[in-house]
Amino acid sequence: MILVSSCLAGLEVRYNETHCLNHKIDRLVKEQKAVVACPELLGGLSIPREPAEIVGGDGGDVLDGHAKVITKSGEDVTPQFLKGAFATLEQAREIQATTIVLKESSPSCGSTMIYNGKFSGEKRMGDGVTSALLKRNGFHVISEEQFADQLL
Repeated sequence: MILVSSCLAGLEVRYNETHCLNHKIDRLVKEQKAVVACPELLGGLSIPREPAEIVGGDGGDVLDGHAKVITKSGEDVTPQFLKGAFATLEQAREIQATTIVLKESSPSCGSTMIYNGKFSGEKRMGDGVTSALLKRNGFHVISEEQFADQLL
C-alpha cells in the first residue's frame, strides 16, 4: 500500500486552502492502492492556517529538539508538527506502507527540499518533520516528482 499526502490527491488541505492534485496519485487513491494523510491536520492545525517554515535546521533537527517550526508571524507550531508526524508514522505502520509519496518543500512533507526558514520563497536541501521521522523508521519516502520519474 502507498501512503500519499492528501493535497496530492486533490484534497484542499494546504495552509491556503488549496491542493496540488497529481492525477496519477488521485487515480491510485480511487483504485484503493493508496491512502491519504495530512500530517498538519493530524497534528491539529486548521484550514486555512498561517504558512510555517523550519527555523534552525530541518525536520531531523526538529525531531532532535535543535530546530523549531515557526509561522510567518512567529508562533511556534513545533508541537503540532511533531504530533502530526507521529500520527502519520502510526498510519504508515497500520497500512504497512511500502512507499510514501509526500509533497515536496513542505515543512512536514518535504523529502529532499524545504523552504529556508526565512519566508523568502527560497528553498534548501532538507527533510520536513514527517519525512524525517518516516525515514528514521525505515520507510521509503519520495516526493511527487520522484514518484512521477519512477512511473516513466
